[in-house]
Amino acid sequence: MVALTQRLFLVLALVVATAAQAQAGQAEELREYVDVNTQKLVKKLNEERGLYEEDPEAFYQSMDETLTDFVDFRRIAARVMGRYARQTTPEQRDEFVETFKRSLFDSYAKALVDAEDFEINVQEATILPRDENRATVDLQVISSSGNRYPVVYSMYRNEEGRWLMENVIVEGVNIGLAFRDRFGQEMEANRGQIQVVIDGWSDAAKAIDLDGDADNS
Repeated sequence: MVALTQRLFLVLALVVATAAQAQAGQAEELREYVDVNTQKLVKKLNEERGLYEEDPEAFYQSMDETLTDFVDFRRIAARVMGRYARQTTPEQRDEFVETFKRSLFDSYAKALVDAEDFEINVQEATILPRDENRATVDLQVISSSGNRYPVVYSMYRNEEGRWLMENVIVEGVNIGLAFRDRFGQEMEANRGQIQVVIDGWSDAAKAIDLDGDADNS
């Protein structure tokens, strides 16, 4: 009986070790995948800085094409709407996805274009122990002056087996949560008129105080 128990324990240990090795391999593949896409974005941004001033629409289209296979904007937008998404029509959801994407570019593109030179190091990917289809990826943004800013991507693997970004945390500030809180505030201020909130989302997004959230986090 003791020998049988020992053999069972050995088998279990081998299974756990094999699973851990497989997960480590997946994590490294994910890290490399995120690194490739992140560096592609930085390269594209550096190449087209002048395009933002010359033709903002062309800049928007270029960035959208670069990000569309890496960032799940539809999933993020649905989370920003939160429980209010159930009140929308399919057409309104489609409209908000586009409005939400455009608000990100309108709010932050100029800041990125005007920013000093920077580099992004993708450091480590971690597959979540309780769900092998979800992961976090740690990055570090390094400015030309040497300042370092921690960034965390939240990733998920879709039904096709492709990893997509579903949220980002910058210096401890959960960006998705900040946008969702703002959407809720706009819904209350506009007495639940969701179309009004969608129409005015660009201005609402610009008013989000991420620096204040960072101070309070």
